[in-house]
Amino acid sequence: MPATLSITGTTRVYGVIADPIAHVRAPMVFNPLFEQKGTDAVMVPVHAPADRLETVLDGLKAQPNFGGLAVTVPHKLAIMELCDEVGRQGRLVGAVNAVRFDEKRQMIGDNFDGAGFVAGMRAEGHEVTGRSVLQLGAGGAGRAIAFALADAGVSRLVIHNRTRAKAEELAAAVSAAYPQVPVSVGAAEPDGCEIVVNTTSAGLHDSDPLPINRDFLVPGLLVAEIIMIPERTALLESALERGCKIQFGRHMLDKQIDLIGGFLRCFQ
Repeated sequence: MPATLSITGTTRVYGVIADPIAHVRAPMVFNPLFEQKGTDAVMVPVHAPADRLETVLDGLKAQPNFGGLAVTVPHKLAIMELCDEVGRQGRLVGAVNAVRFDEKRQMIGDNFDGAGFVAGMRAEGHEVTGRSVLQLGAGGAGRAIAFALADAGVSRLVIHNRTRAKAEELAAAVSAAYPQVPVSVGAAEPDGCEIVVNTTSAGLHDSDPLPINRDFLVPGLLVAEIIMIPERTALLESALERGCKIQFGRHMLDKQIDLIGGFLRCFQ
């Protein structure tokens, strides 16, 4: 159902910034929430071509009623470099996905990809603290999730990536930031791990191979996705057939919305 917000001269404005812009869904999520919560705010799409990003941001800074941004491709890294302050997860990941403007119109950024994943797991009753995890993938989302899992206090983190050097770089970075957490690079085999997290894109298309051999999917194992469409990827279907517990990708997005909304201070 579309939002029916009443927009007035007192309405606080937020945006989602991207290039291209047609695919963004944040306004479709946030605006109904503003309406439900009785918040005098609106979220709009902000189309910022990469070569005019600073100009667009300067214009937004100059608007006192503009509160902040959800950030998506291709601006997560570039906007981080332009922030006046970046939270710890944003610095570790090397990218931000939310920016707010403070009272002095300074840009404060952080990254909630990994925190959203951990919060989504916990919301579904799947605690990660003290658990051993095999993470498949070391890309952008995988990088954020690896730092968040370590921050949550997993007992062990094993990272597998198709390009081993990328997994080694991420493992070294996570180890340096969280030396109390054992982090290693390994094969796509649970090998005693209690949780398997797929942070790769394998599963977006029906023709994609499974990111892990289905023979390794044993009863009691928890298999988590970050892919949202399709909701039941081939990996999750295989995990269910093999007696595993599963976690849908949408739970990560649900909690990201809560976290970003709180960070932007846009919910009453």
